[in-house]
Amino acid sequence: MGKYIELTNDNFEATVNEGVSLVDFWAPWCGPCRMLAPVIDELAEDFDGKANICKVNTDEQQDLAVKYGVRSIPTIVFMKDGEVVDTLVGAQSKQALADKLNSL
Repeated sequence: MGKYIELTNDNFEATVNEGVSLVDFWAPWCGPCRMLAPVIDELAEDFDGKANICKVNTDEQQDLAVKYGVRSIPTIVFMKDGEVVDTLVGAQSKQALADKLNSL
């Protein structure tokens, strides 16, 4: 059963360096982030072994949020082999996120 990966400064680079990654920048107090949480959980199961489905708590990892230019949350960053290939801001449908992952 897939589960998303909680990213910190310590494991970020090592996790997203290889393959395809979806990184959800979120915060516990953010309503749209909480709405997106079950979608992220489902994607983690659907893409288990195919893509890294990750979350970054922006309250705890402000350096990462600044580094990736996150100004509003939720922000979803798509990465391939450590490079940012696309960014979506705001709550997204599961289908939109899955389609984007499949295209990578």
